[in-house]
Amino acid sequence: MPELNLILLGPPGAGKGTQAERLVDDFDLPYYATGDILRAAVKDGTELGKKAKEYMDRGDLVPDELICDVIMEQLDTPEAADGFILDGFPRTKGQADVLDKGLSGRQRRLTAALLLDASDEEVIRRLSGRRICVKNGHLYHVDFDPPKREGVCDQDGSRLIQRDDDKPETIKRRLEVYHAETTPLIDHYEEQSILRRFDAARPPGEVHDHIRASLATLRLEDEL
Repeated sequence: MPELNLILLGPPGAGKGTQAERLVDDFDLPYYATGDILRAAVKDGTELGKKAKEYMDRGDLVPDELICDVIMEQLDTPEAADGFILDGFPRTKGQADVLDKGLSGRQRRLTAALLLDASDEEVIRRLSGRRICVKNGHLYHVDFDPPKREGVCDQDGSRLIQRDDDKPETIKRRLEVYHAETTPLIDHYEEQSILRRFDAARPPGEVHDHIRASLATLRLEDEL
């Protein structure tokens, strides 16, 4: 079977984590949230992790080439031999170029860039509706999963709050950054004919079915 090398794109709140979990179950692929990879490399004290830590300790951005080296180190492990799912990298066109070069040098390539597309309005509705209890961190949503009593946790009776990250003005700023960074990335993968768009406003099960069907078609084309 050909490798299934995937990256997940989409704004915050589009459901990338949910779809990643389902794809891991479907295809038995390792899932790499790239922030976690970087933190793990630093914690484990690998050579690349030590270099990354120097930048992080200074408050500087870790260079694209170094981030890619850390990720490629993970993609070179046996568990990623048949494919992988990347989430959080690449974030920019520059990072995409570095990743393309790293994979090409290993005679590998991306199968697809899966874009979970959601409008700004949908993202704001999803994220700004989240509430968390102050005692144990139980999560609710004012529209999709409301508590029995407004503002009170069903499980421990503590107060529900809205995190600063979930306030509309913060979400709008995050979306501005997302659009500025990701629009060139979307164009990049469209030019390579590997971008696949999915309507993230639809129910998660429908999005999952659409992704599976799209990947099945791609694998069939690879085998021809």
